[in-house]
Amino acid sequence: MNSNRTFTMLKPDSIEQGYMLPILNMIKEAGFKIIALKYKKMTKEEAEEFYSIHSDKPFFKDLIQFMTRGPIVAVALEKNNAVEDFRKLIGSTDPSEAEEGTIRNKYAKSKGENAIHGSDSDENADIEISFHFSENEIFS
Repeated sequence: MNSNRTFTMLKPDSIEQGYMLPILNMIKEAGFKIIALKYKKMTKEEAEEFYSIHSDKPFFKDLIQFMTRGPIVAVALEKNNAVEDFRKLIGSTDPSEAEEGTIRNKYAKSKGENAIHGSDSDENADIEISFHFSENEIFS
């Protein structure tokens, strides 16, 4: 496990609204080092695999449609206590409940279009980083 690594993904809504650079700047200013970054459009198959944990939920179809409607930015990050610190930086899934100054408080529209994804555990960070990046694409 890499407790000093986490994964984030800027979702299509944040890209569409022009928030890519402000969000990346907030991440950098919070002390995270970007060790891999990829701008891409996820295929339906990739989105279904990435979010397979939610496949039995009623919102799954809408989630896949949302995540494939435009480009995303996949980012591997490094910092001590990365997962916990990043979860604090992004704020609650529901932007109306997110603390002031968090990414979702500033840039998310709704619980469904919440601007950014962040790994919820060291284990999932490793899985999610490996999903989007090969070892030779990571520079730490």
